[in-house]
Amino acid sequence: MVFPGALADRESAAYAVVGAPLDVSTTFQPGARFGPDRIRQFARSFEDYDPKTNSHFSARGVYDHGDVGAIGAIDDAEEYLTFLEGEVRDLHADGLTPLLVGGEHTVSVAGVRAIDPDVFVCLDAHLDLRAEYAGDPDSHSTVTRHALDVADRAVILGARAGSEAEYDRASQADVSVVPPADVRDWTPGFDDESVYLSVDIDAADPGFAPGTGTMEPGGLNPQTMDRLVREVAPHATGFDVVEVNDRDDGQAAALAGKLLRAFVYAHAAD
Repeated sequence: MVFPGALADRESAAYAVVGAPLDVSTTFQPGARFGPDRIRQFARSFEDYDPKTNSHFSARGVYDHGDVGAIGAIDDAEEYLTFLEGEVRDLHADGLTPLLVGGEHTVSVAGVRAIDPDVFVCLDAHLDLRAEYAGDPDSHSTVTRHALDVADRAVILGARAGSEAEYDRASQADVSVVPPADVRDWTPGFDDESVYLSVDIDAADPGFAPGTGTMEPGGLNPQTMDRLVREVAPHATGFDVVEVNDRDDGQAAALAGKLLRAFVYAHAAD
């Protein structure tokens, strides 16, 4: 299944959709391995035209690279991240902006390593600043900490959950946490810094996106997420949307697909 409107071939494309069905460290509701195909499926109903940018998705040069790894066949996160990083790095070297669709949030680590941004920006309910979770240093709960091994700083938009140790880590100068109540007043302000933008679908309130591994009430609404993605997109050199599973009626997948398209529209219009 190809992401709807992704009509370009690799040689002529400006963007590459890359499915990343990793699902090995999910701690509550598994199923993120089905996220890439589910996002493609529920994007089929979208109009091609975007009135905000007066443009068509099918004209934006999007290529679907397919999935990296087979569903259910991935059991070594470290090995998988190394392979995924190489795939993304090759696409980026060819001048394409990668659009990862997950898959658990751990896949973002491969994207960040491949792109090497100055700033990691994430829409997320959780801080993801743990050194490990349940003995696993590659857990989805460690993503922002791993990203800070590459990026100079991290901005976490919509965060409302984390351990005491994570909030201690977040108090350091290289991390900015913007809780849901303060997101309305946040502006990018990146100047000449390069950005990698990651959207964990659980940044949304679970009433809007229940199909995710670790639901956290009190989150963002879709309109706010759309605005944030469009504001950050012009600064970004890579993007992902992750943590969509198959445990709802398509709400999370539909929102994820819509945000991917919003990124492309705003990035291409810059």
